[in-house]
Amino acid sequence: MQEEKKCCHCCGDENTSEKHTYRSEEEYKKLVNRLSRIEGQIRGIRRMLENNAYCTDILTQSAAVTSAMNAFSRELLNNHMHTCVLNKIQNGETEVIDELMDTIYKLMK
Repeated sequence: MQEEKKCCHCCGDENTSEKHTYRSEEEYKKLVNRLSRIEGQIRGIRRMLENNAYCTDILTQSAAVTSAMNAFSRELLNNHMHTCVLNKIQNGETEVIDELMDTIYKLMK
């Protein structure tokens, strides 16, 4: 049986705009594992710098971290669109499209 994906919702009283997303255990683990690998890559770059590694080698690893962060962002954006955005549009909350576009513009900088 597939676990239901839950979407963003506002928490607390009606005067707060605090939003939270509840993720499935599988989605959560997948995202945390990606971040853990990225943390390891960052620590590796720091060691390279401390050991006076050649600039090009460090830059190559830096590019790998950038690529890994982009992959993390794509995964999170995909999940967001299939849960939070979809549910809000289905509920008539079309302002979520503007929020999504703002997010995409930030990702494209």
